[in-house]
Amino acid sequence: MSVLDLRNLTVGLPAGGERAAAVAGVSLAVGAQEIVCLVGESGSGKSVIAQSVMGLLPKTLPLKGGAISLQGEDITRAPENRLRELRATRMSMIFQEPMTALNPVMRCADQIDEVLRFHTNLSAAARRGKTLGVLREVALPDPERMLASYPHQLSGGQRQRIMIAMALVLDPALLIADEPTTALDVTTQAQILKLILDLQKRHGTGVLFITHDFGVVAEIAHRVAVLRMGELVELGTRDEVLKSPRHDYTRMLIGSVPTLQPHGRRAAADAPVVLRTRGLAKTYAERGWFGPARAVRAAEDVNLELRRGQTLGIVGESGSGKSTVARCIVRLIDPTAGEIRIDGADIAGLGAAALRPLRRKVQIVFQDPYRSLNPRRTVGEAIIEGPLNYGLPRAEALERARRLLELVRLEPSALARFPHQFSGGQRQRICIARALAMEPELLVADEAVSALDVSVQAQVLQLLEEIRTRLELAMLFITHDLRVAAQVCDQVAVMSQGRVVEVGPAEEIFLRPRHEYTRALFEAAPGRGFAFGAPAPAPAAAGT
Repeated sequence: MSVLDLRNLTVGLPAGGERAAAVAGVSLAVGAQEIVCLVGESGSGKSVIAQSVMGLLPKTLPLKGGAISLQGEDITRAPENRLRELRATRMSMIFQEPMTALNPVMRCADQIDEVLRFHTNLSAAARRGKTLGVLREVALPDPERMLASYPHQLSGGQRQRIMIAMALVLDPALLIADEPTTALDVTTQAQILKLILDLQKRHGTGVLFITHDFGVVAEIAHRVAVLRMGELVELGTRDEVLKSPRHDYTRMLIGSVPTLQPHGRRAAADAPVVLRTRGLAKTYAERGWFGPARAVRAAEDVNLELRRGQTLGIVGESGSGKSTVARCIVRLIDPTAGEIRIDGADIAGLGAAALRPLRRKVQIVFQDPYRSLNPRRTVGEAIIEGPLNYGLPRAEALERARRLLELVRLEPSALARFPHQFSGGQRQRICIARALAMEPELLVADEAVSALDVSVQAQVLQLLEEIRTRLELAMLFITHDLRVAAQVCDQVAVMSQGRVVEVGPAEEIFLRPRHEYTRALFEAAPGRGFAFGAPAPAPAAAGT
């Protein structure tokens, strides 16, 4: 008997949407000790299926038809009190972003204990013993300290392990993992995937794993289900779907998966130097409630050089100092020591007034385009704000904005719309247009594609490459995804614990890594060496 059985599940959308149903007639089963990966682009209905199973559907998404069976029990129309009994005991869910899923004002011990208090009659001592046991099972170091910590005091990987511990503390039969590794670096991602595999085998749990990362799918899946606009278009074993895809949409998704093979392009060695850092360092003073402040060296002795028309990638784990270096270069934070030379001028120690004329030369594209754009301002106002502040007449600024929207392949009519009216990929294109409106010499992309689907990611990467070539921009590309770095970077700098441990041409770094840390990053890349099927030409994805 299947742990989870979906039969013709249909979930509606509000009237006036782009389609009638968020999920349309999906039938799918998950067996005990089986991992079924649910893949598809944003908006395909993956998370709606997870919410349907957990009974967490918002009222705006009505259940129109079908049945959901959990260990033989139809829970489609189960009352809320019954669903509350089933959550954590027979079905649990790991959410994508643990920082928002965990309560920021509760210690981790109290959050796990809450699950046990509501669902068991164990004494306080027994609950604490079980909590410590599950923390050891998810391989968290120093469980006592972890229990006493608040979520913000832990790393991303540690927070995700706390979420996994909460989900598994009562040995549920079904575990739903909704993009649990998307925001993690490759080494932490590899640890979390191994942990889920080990726990799943140990507990005999059925796992519905939602992801858009085909490397992860290749690593852990027994079967793969492909969703497109709410419809199940392909279902089969991992090798059937990934090596011999039948549907055009599946072939398009697989064709968009970046590889670890570097592009092999070499930038001109005699091009003018746009950016040079020497001895760049950033130290934070971490103050505790008691005792002296502790110095945290986020970046130390960072030496980089970037020429016009070149893309320099900075890769490494979370906490390695990548984003700190980027923010120092853009002067969003002040460096503690060292030089930052833009076109030969050292901007490291300049004050706000002296920096102002230089800021137009350096622009940044952040990871989350929705948070980067003011939801109350139209796209046009967002793009022209910078040029207007630097004295460009409004008519000229609007004309520049129209040209830039065409450059990033959006209709000029988008100027009058608001950010929420666009998809994630479209919003990132708007952020790129906004950065280019200042006509910069250096463009910094800080994890600019990490939150995007593979197909949208491929389009944005191609767009960035075309812009770099056409405008001869120097680009600093921050990423934890080695496959993305291989597609766009001419030079690569590998950072670990605030220091650059290896730097050189991308081809040399990827094919002949010298430092053991670099080699460890490549070893941890999910799906490395898996032979994906050669996709046939397919139409571009809709809604990107």
